[in-house]
Amino acid sequence: MTVEEIFRTPIFLAPMAGVTDTAFRILVRELLDDFPKKNLLMFSEMISATAIHYRNEKTLAMLRTVKEERPVAIQLFGSDPEICAEAAAYVEEIGSAAVIDFNCGCPAPKIFKNGEGCALMKNPALVEKILSAVKKSVKIPVSVKIRLGLDEKKINAVEVAKRAENAGVDFLAVHGRTREQFYSGAADWEEIARVKAAVKIPVIANGDVKDFDSLEKIFSVTKADGVMIGRAAQGNPQIINRLLRFFLTGEKIPPPSLDERIRIMRRHLEKIIFFKGENIGVREMRAHAAWYTKGLTGGASLRNFFNRAETAEDFLKIIEVMHGR
Repeated sequence: MTVEEIFRTPIFLAPMAGVTDTAFRILVRELLDDFPKKNLLMFSEMISATAIHYRNEKTLAMLRTVKEERPVAIQLFGSDPEICAEAAAYVEEIGSAAVIDFNCGCPAPKIFKNGEGCALMKNPALVEKILSAVKKSVKIPVSVKIRLGLDEKKINAVEVAKRAENAGVDFLAVHGRTREQFYSGAADWEEIARVKAAVKIPVIANGDVKDFDSLEKIFSVTKADGVMIGRAAQGNPQIINRLLRFFLTGEKIPPPSLDERIRIMRRHLEKIIFFKGENIGVREMRAHAAWYTKGLTGGASLRNFFNRAETAEDFLKIIEVMHGR
């Protein structure tokens, strides 16, 4: 997949730990119109390069993709250039990915304390070294996801983006918040615009896009080549198609009805159990159910029921209660 092909459908599903697994990616693709269905690039959950190096069984399972979800960008994280390059080469070898993405933006304390994710933005030279090693190890496109910096006093996204460009990265995504912000406050689209103006490679803007108006505005402010949708897709996988249809044709598809939301939820449950088994699938589906029921009348009580569900049958009975409302 070439970079030009990637940006023909410039709305992207962001990498989200515990969310963008195979089941969710397939669901998003099933809900797409025909043209983006074949082309839309979606990003995996972040995967440890070190765990790939040691051939961790659970990690290797996360790398496997199926034709129904492709093309997929596999996102890696790590801090050792040699290990990251080795992991990227392994991912390319097994044919899972259309793109290797590298994480320089995760704010999670566990990742940050280990010198990975957004912690790498403290050392732009190391970022360049890692990305250069990864780029040299594969033939498929390489991208990187960054934040604005560590905090408002240490905003260095432009410097890191230039380092990434020097390393040969094909495109990058910028989340318009600092590490200190995590996901609070408003994303700073003006800072993303500064990154876009500073590099020649394509830039994807990320942060606070949840509807047609915010999609138009982020493109207008940042002049970005694409937009990445993250939290707005939680419990709302059809938003990718709604925003893409609007971007490509100007048509504003209405939000899904309750019946449609329930149909998608059932399909999601079916997929997650297929790939992870009933025990794990039902436990992981509880979080998704909280997002699917957000804003519904009586949503809090429904979430309490879902959180106690142990089997697929339990889940389906609660969904039937939703349907009867």
